[in-house]
Amino acid sequence: MKKIIVLSCVVLFLFSCKDKKKSGTEDAETGLAQKETHKDLYGSWVGDFIIAGSDEYEGDMNSANDKLNIIIKSITKDEVIGQSILSGNVRPLRGKIAKNGDEINFILDEPGTEKYDGRFEFKLKGDTLIGLWNAYKTELKWPEKSYKLLRKSFVYNPNLMLSADYGYVDWSSEKVKSRLDTLDDGTIDTVSINGFYRSASDKVFKLNASNTTLKENDLKNLRKLDLQILRNTIFARHGFTFKKQTYKDFFNPIEWYIPVSDNVDKELTDLERQNIKLLLRFEKYAEDNYDTFGR
Repeated sequence: MKKIIVLSCVVLFLFSCKDKKKSGTEDAETGLAQKETHKDLYGSWVGDFIIAGSDEYEGDMNSANDKLNIIIKSITKDEVIGQSILSGNVRPLRGKIAKNGDEINFILDEPGTEKYDGRFEFKLKGDTLIGLWNAYKTELKWPEKSYKLLRKSFVYNPNLMLSADYGYVDWSSEKVKSRLDTLDDGTIDTVSINGFYRSASDKVFKLNASNTTLKENDLKNLRKLDLQILRNTIFARHGFTFKKQTYKDFFNPIEWYIPVSDNVDKELTDLERQNIKLLLRFEKYAEDNYDTFGR
């Protein structure tokens, strides 16, 4: 009787092992089905985010010259995981990839919990991601944007400088000079004469607050806007995504600037922290220079 019981236990044990082996094989097959693909597409894709069908600039959080960074983190047969970075917002992306012949198409969705969330649809054409973004809230001023993104790798470099190829004017800071005029019907009305804007000096592309210890003599005659740009160039070198229009206007056109994070405080060097404190101290008492500029 004991021999029969022992034999039965052995048989049950062998069948159990066989079932586990079979289950393990199925799991392995499932794992193979979820194998990551197209790893060559991983990383940051960066470019201008503009009103669909227009190059017009407007001063808005979602303005036509915003710089968009779509980060692709993972691609499998069933799911694509990524991130969108734009105007101070970092949003998770999830969606699908589909192949149509040699063409690779993506549909990626933001969560929908924020006002400016929407859907990104794009395709890979050569070395460029080309597509459209459509807001979930169709009542937005610009519910559709277009973009052409190139692959770019972010690397912190303390020696990066602003370009001296164009002037630095804060177009979001307009002050209007006006006068009272008598109209043809005898009524008196206020008439705008000129718009005045803050401007920066050439010091913004001569001083570097990431690789040089700034002295009080370096800053004492600078305009307030100079000091603000020098301080925020530190954050731009670390890939900070700006929400304020003033700084988006300054940094989005810069070729080396890639927005990658909405908080870079932990990445700042001791030298940069020291210079930021000094710049903030001078900003409190500095004044701005306003002048007229054509647009």
